[in-house]
Amino acid sequence: MEYSYPISFDWSTDEIINVVQFFEAIEKVYGNGITKKELMEKYRLFKQVVPSIGEEKSIFREFEQVSGYASYKAVKMMKETDDDQAKIKLS
Repeated sequence: MEYSYPISFDWSTDEIINVVQFFEAIEKVYGNGITKKELMEKYRLFKQVVPSIGEEKSIFREFEQVSGYASYKAVKMMKETDDDQAKIKLS
């Protein structure tokens, strides 16, 4: 991994950690997969830091440009999956 995560210097250390952990979860979606329950928890914490949909879209776009991972697709799949223990994996 040779890229940096989109973060704001206005965020606290805990908020930065929550955002980074969310993007690490997105990386898992494109790797070995992650359970819906785990991804939901990481997304919930991310949304506490980034409640605005517009800001979320901007951060997702920035992350996709540097990493190639589409966070929106992962979150959409998470929301459409009924089983909390279902493994979410995109290729």
